[in-house]
Amino acid sequence: MEMKDLYELFLQHPTITTDSRDVPEGSIFFALKGETFNGNAYAKAALEQGAAYAVIDEKEYAEEGDKRFILVGDVLTTLQQLAKYHRVHLGTPIIGITGTNGKTTTKELIATVLKKKYNVLYTQGNFNNDIGVPKTLLQLTKEHNIAVIEMGASHPGDIKTLVEIVLPDFGIITNVGRAHLLGFGSFEGVIRTKGELYDFIREVQGTVFINNDNPHLKGISEGLKLVKYGQQEADDLLVKGKFIECNPFLKFEWQSTVNCQLSTVNCQLSTVQTHLIGSYNLDNALAAACIGTYFEVPANDISAALEEYIPSNNRSQLTITKENRLVVDAYNANPTSMKAALDNFRLINAEHKMCILGQMGELGDVSAEEHQKIVDLLGECGFEVIWLVGEEFAKTSHPADYRLFANVEEVKAAIVAEKPKGHLILIKGSNSNKLVQTVELL
Repeated sequence: MEMKDLYELFLQHPTITTDSRDVPEGSIFFALKGETFNGNAYAKAALEQGAAYAVIDEKEYAEEGDKRFILVGDVLTTLQQLAKYHRVHLGTPIIGITGTNGKTTTKELIATVLKKKYNVLYTQGNFNNDIGVPKTLLQLTKEHNIAVIEMGASHPGDIKTLVEIVLPDFGIITNVGRAHLLGFGSFEGVIRTKGELYDFIREVQGTVFINNDNPHLKGISEGLKLVKYGQQEADDLLVKGKFIECNPFLKFEWQSTVNCQLSTVNCQLSTVQTHLIGSYNLDNALAAACIGTYFEVPANDISAALEEYIPSNNRSQLTITKENRLVVDAYNANPTSMKAALDNFRLINAEHKMCILGQMGELGDVSAEEHQKIVDLLGECGFEVIWLVGEEFAKTSHPADYRLFANVEEVKAAIVAEKPKGHLILIKGSNSNKLVQTVELL
């Protein structure tokens, strides 16, 4: 089947599903494959549950004469091509976002700000891979004014693959850090891969929003049309900001430099009290303020949006229980984000501080070195109680009073037995540690 013919079917049946357990009436089922499943085997069941069509790539699963089975060379590639075709057909302005840390929070903040003026489609959760990105694009409608599409990467070429589906008009890389080194090979590999977004924007003569304080990003931004934001003084910033406090929530001030000089006292200065934990979120908030300003969202609306946003995705989230206050940042962890979380935790005023840290994954040959650096940093922080989870932390040289746990089950057992009370507790680790399971016990 030609793509234009498949697209006509999509316009008649604009709901896409890849899960045979969730098949809306009249949807199109795409039979994706994984390491442990073959979606082709569920195509018939999807049709029986109400799907209008099933896209498959193994002929033996089609029933002869049933035109509801659409046979293609590769289902995932077809899904991606359909999404690209739809994106081109609508022509909606798209902001592509990637980065080592902060991309999901920044995406949420950008969307929250832009929604003050526009109808915005944006990536839900962290569905930022080769399946989630096309599924998001296929939710675009004529009613959307703009889209914010998050793109993740763990190997070289991942961003290049995604930008060639998304075709962004605008781009932002939040930052580059030491994550997924096993897949990228080196920190330089991380920079090159994230920079694939810049490469595409450069080719199409689009616009990049850039943190002017980040030397790694500036180093790969040659030849780009840049709209800049930052905390450090510069002559060509669209938005600048200043940290006020984070105790525990980030408070900052910002201003647009449109039509005024940085030294002019009459430039509008806005103070924002967020619900975000972490001084490192200032850059994320300034990115949203910069993009909102560029798209002519009024400054008061930008500030209001940033104040209204409440995280609910285990990122920079404060949870207050009967016994403790918890800083929950248990979705992702790498050396850069771990250090930022600990540095921020030091700034928060609390009499009794406790850390529950899970090991960091995908660091390859530098894993031992990076875990030791975190343990050494902990030694400078003076926290009252430190629990470390995972074999990578167990290999480090650490003080005798640091508690070591093999997995989250051992942590949960210790919590039940010892019942920590009256603490401010940082819970930080990669999602694979499952530390979020400790929250309900604390």
